[in-house]
Amino acid sequence: MENHFQELLKEIKRLAKKIKKEVRLMEVCGTLTQTSVSFGIRNLMPKNIKLITGPGCPVCITPQEEIDAVVNLALKGVPIATYGDVLRVPGFYGSLEEARGQGAWVREVYSAEEALFLQKKKPDLIFFGIGFETTAPMTALSVKKGLNVYSAHRLFFPALAALLKVPGLKIDGFLCPGHVSAIIGSEIYKKLKFPSVVSGFEPEDLLISIYLLLKQIFEKRREAENEYWRSVEPKGNFAAYKAIFDVFEVKDAQWRGLGKIARSGLELKRKYAAQDAKVKYKNILKGIDFSKSKLDKACSCAEVLLGKKEPKDCPLFQRVCSPRSPKGPCMVSVEGPCYIEFNYS
Repeated sequence: MENHFQELLKEIKRLAKKIKKEVRLMEVCGTLTQTSVSFGIRNLMPKNIKLITGPGCPVCITPQEEIDAVVNLALKGVPIATYGDVLRVPGFYGSLEEARGQGAWVREVYSAEEALFLQKKKPDLIFFGIGFETTAPMTALSVKKGLNVYSAHRLFFPALAALLKVPGLKIDGFLCPGHVSAIIGSEIYKKLKFPSVVSGFEPEDLLISIYLLLKQIFEKRREAENEYWRSVEPKGNFAAYKAIFDVFEVKDAQWRGLGKIARSGLELKRKYAAQDAKVKYKNILKGIDFSKSKLDKACSCAEVLLGKKEPKDCPLFQRVCSPRSPKGPCMVSVEGPCYIEFNYS
């Protein structure tokens, strides 16, 4: 294994030397960023090869308005269940963890199924659903069983197309997430006509994926390749993908850093309106002043998610912003670039 690792690095350096110019490869996945930083892969890259962070952390890209909406519901007495990382995301009205400290009924869960179990005891419970196509199928199946949901789910692929249109953002290739791709398949990336590789999460997976991307760039190809063939099929997981669209309809949606992306959000269909927190509690939500739903102006989370800045470039990083006292979502989630940089770099 060690010899193979060294051989991959040797091939990467050989290609980098031939390419000569700077190449920026975007990890559009928080887990891939965790692998590249925690195993020191970024530091092993030739000088002209840069691995940059992208909007691949679902907690990080969730807009401030969604956080503030659910915090307000909790403060108004609505029972809330959601994933652990979400509890500590700061908003204008505080975090869900702080709301719990003020007496709100807020619980951490590991799955939508667990939230459904809690709902049997708390019939008005709302599950704050966050995530891409990896978590959306389980939310959908739980909705069919009666789960109440506030949906902040997002579709992954539209964000890649949006990234390629961001003015001044230089990206030469995408390192795409294996877990999302296991649902949506590897063929979908062909639509981008841009160098893309679906990668697994082991260090060797990532090095092979980097090599494949550099080979494409050197040969001036713009293709979609699948390094994570052992888990990702070309067409993906049809049953899981179908489950999403049985329950959700596609809408335009806001992303932190990227703004509004057409047809990238998932909202419950009308037939599930009785379980939709956005319908059920629309009067509470209408009364919230979302003009205040903004991060500290000094927080660079949006720029970090676009690869325009590194966490260390943020004036708050390590000074007043840390995992114990986060000022933005990038320092909260275990897939957040600032959290990863703080803990591993």
